Amino acid sequence: MKIRRFIAKATREALNQVKNELGADAIILSNRQTEDGVEIMALANAEISNLADMSNTNDASVESEAESPATIPPSVSNSNTRQLEYASREIVSETLAQNIIGEIHAMRTTLEDQLATVAWGNYTQQKPEKMRILRTLLGAGFSPLLSRHLVDKLSAGLDYEQSLKKTMSTLAFNLRTASSDEMIENGGIYALIGPTGVGKTTTTAKLAARCVIRHGADQVALLTTDSYRIGGHEQLRIYGKLLGVPVRTIKDSDDLQLTLSELKNKHLVLIDTVGMSQRDQMVAEQLAMLCNANLNIKHLLLLNATCSGNTLDEVISAYQGNGIHGCIITKVDEAASLGVALDVVIRRKLILHYMANGQKVPEDLHSANLRYLLHRIFKLTPENSPFALQDAEFALIMTGINSTSQDPNKTYAEANHD
Repeated sequence: MKIRRFIAKATREALNQVKNELGADAIILSNRQTEDGVEIMALANAEISNLADMSNTNDASVESEAESPATIPPSVSNSNTRQLEYASREIVSETLAQNIIGEIHAMRTTLEDQLATVAWGNYTQQKPEKMRILRTLLGAGFSPLLSRHLVDKLSAGLDYEQSLKKTMSTLAFNLRTASSDEMIENGGIYALIGPTGVGKTTTTAKLAARCVIRHGADQVALLTTDSYRIGGHEQLRIYGKLLGVPVRTIKDSDDLQLTLSELKNKHLVLIDTVGMSQRDQMVAEQLAMLCNANLNIKHLLLLNATCSGNTLDEVISAYQGNGIHGCIITKVDEAASLGVALDVVIRRKLILHYMANGQKVPEDLHSANLRYLLHRIFKLTPENSPFALQDAEFALIMTGINSTSQDPNKTYAEANHD
């Protein structure tokens, strides 16, 4: 018995080789993809028949001489051959079907990419000013989702300057900000929440200092749940000592409720919470502790301006379960652009209270100023930046984004200010 090995670039070519060498009734033993191409192991049908005859002869010699091989039906002697042929043909048919499906998918992907490139090229030629605005928004750090929606709202016939002014007006309309020092004036109980290293303790001290200047030290109280970080509560105690404000450590929800009932006459109570990853299960436990106190505790989420948009979206999703009263953007002085942070604030419909841009207490905390923010956002990106897209790269990226785009109204439904 001689098994033959055939290698070709495609399955059809390999099968043709088998047919030419061994005949149309050859038996396919295996079919697999190798580095050299498609490998098929085959056997001539005559070899299978000889093997079957030899097997029958050996079996007959072992049996009694009285039992004649002629009494065995032909269907029994050739059953193994037919089963092998059937199995081999099934393997070949399945392989061919998979290859055809793969080729169809590849052709579809190539066609979609080509059509998207052509459509994008036509759109760029027909609406060049809108494309300039889109590049400006993406360069400023805004997400493709929000950028496309803003560009779609632009009227036809506007030049670049008019389009940019219209875009800035739409952004200002949709960016919700609190009035200057609203929480300092109104007072209440605020818990500063957010991931590790976002600046909760320093921001707590800044807010306390502003309230002390406005209402006096006897109207402010500081609480901390940070008993995990070594020296975490000591940092807040130092700030409290400098401001003349009492600082208390909270262990659980019962302790929190008892402490807040004792401080009910205070104008402003600030709670500095434990910093942890937004993926940590303790986030839910900490939020549950704040909610179980059965008091009107408002949650202020701190967002790091240096983080990516996906990270900030993940942070908001982790902390929004029990409601977010507003947000504070920190580390503004360390961020190359504010577009990413403001994009998340706009899309997730958060109220922006303050911007923190340094470690000084209380100087480096400012109310959200729309004019300043928009000026910072559209600051020109250096041409030599490694993140600046060339024309060809921009076209490739946008065609890929458009081919998988989602409905912007599902995430962002308010950028319709005319």
